[in-house]
Parts: sequence; structure tokens; C-alpha cells
Amino acid sequence: MEKTVLYQFLIEVPRAAAIWSVLLVLALGVLTVLVARPEPTGPVEKPADQDAARAANEEADLRRYAGEVAVAAAGAAQNAERRRAAWRTAQTDLDRVWAAYDEAESAARRLAGVAGLPTPRTGRTPAEYAARERWLRRAAMAAHWRGDLTARQLSDVLAGRSGWDPRRHPAEQEVVLARVVRDNRLAAYRSAAARERDLWRAAELATEAARALSAEAYAAAERLRPDRLPAPGRVAVGRPGPVVRWRPARLG
Repeated sequence: MEKTVLYQFLIEVPRAAAIWSVLLVLALGVLTVLVARPEPTGPVEKPADQDAARAANEEADLRRYAGEVAVAAAGAAQNAERRRAAWRTAQTDLDRVWAAYDEAESAARRLAGVAGLPTPRTGRTPAEYAARERWLRRAAMAAHWRGDLTARQLSDVLAGRSGWDPRRHPAEQEVVLARVVRDNRLAAYRSAAARERDLWRAAELATEAARALSAEAYAAAERLRPDRLPAPGRVAVGRPGPVVRWRPARLG
């Protein structure tokens, strides 16, 4: 009997010790949680505070955006003014080139009427042909320095290419030269007209962009007016709210 009781004691005691060990670990874990639990002892941000902060952030964003748009609008206005100035210059150049073409057209038309008259008879001597060549060279050089002949055309005249014949009478050469000058001035007028149209379109686009940015800058400034800003949430004034801090829990 005593052996049986001793045997049971030796078996049950370790089992109970194991059970109590588990319970002790659980108890210590619960105690740790209780000791470390937070206790509210300070102010906590209220929804009204959050609304006020959100409104302040929105106002700051509006001010930043309004400033950026204002700078962009000022730059667009300056760009539009530069474009308009370039167009006005091109328009002046176009008028000048047209006047030069009209003058050349009148000269070519007048010489074309004279071309129907008989060519003066001169002796066909080497001196005569040399004089004709000198005249053509001088006339071509003068037209080139005026900008009425390109370097390639002048080279053709001096080399007797592209239909240029220094042996022809100066009256005939003058008619041909007048037609070439007229055609060159007509090409210059067409080029100036195309440039003037392009600059006019660029000025129109720049003006429209400046107008749109100016309207957007005005709208952004309007949104910054005090009566247009969103009203911040009201913050209740009273005892401060709880602040979270840690302290040991009271046991018992």
C-alpha cells in the first residue's frame, strides 16, 4: 500500500509541476500585458483639428498653384509680345520686298516693249564683242551686289552658261537681265509672304495661349479670396484631451 501511494506520488507530482509551470507562464504573460497597457492622459487630435489642417493644406496648395500659373501667364504674355513683334517686322519686310518686285516688274515690262524695236547695228569686230562682254559683266556684278542675282547666277553669266551669251547686243542682254531680276524678286516676295503667314499664325497661337493662362491665373487668384476659401472646422476649446503614456497597472 505504501509503495502504491509512493508510486502515485512520484507520478502525479511531476505532472502537476508541469501544469503549474504552464499556468505560471500564462500568468506572467497576462501580467506583462496588464503592466504595459496604455493609459490615455493627454490631448488627442479631434476631427475638427483634422479639418483645419486639411483646409490649411488646401489653401497652401491653391497659393502655390496660383503663383505657378501667374508666372506661366507672365512668360506667355512676353512670348506673345515677342511673336507679335517678329510678325510686325516680317510684315514690314514683306511690304519692302513687294515694292522691290513691283519696281522690277515695271522695268521688265518697259524693256519688253522696247525689245520689239530693231537692234542697233554695230560692227562685228573683236573690240565690239569685248565691249559687249564687259557691259554684261558690269551689269551682272551690279545686280549681284544689289541682291538681285545669286552667286550661282553670277557664275553662269561670267561663264556664259544657262543661255547667257556675252556676244549678244547689250539691249538684248538688258531685257534678259531684267527678267531674271524680276523673277528673283518675285521668288523673294513669295518667300517673305510665306514667312509672314507663319509668323502671324505663331503670334495668334501665342496670344491665345497667353489669354488662356491669364484667365486661369485670374481664376486661381479668385479661388484665394477669403470668401472663396473653404471654412476650417471649428475647434472646441476646453480641457485638453487625454495623452497616451505607459505606466504599470495597479494589481489587486
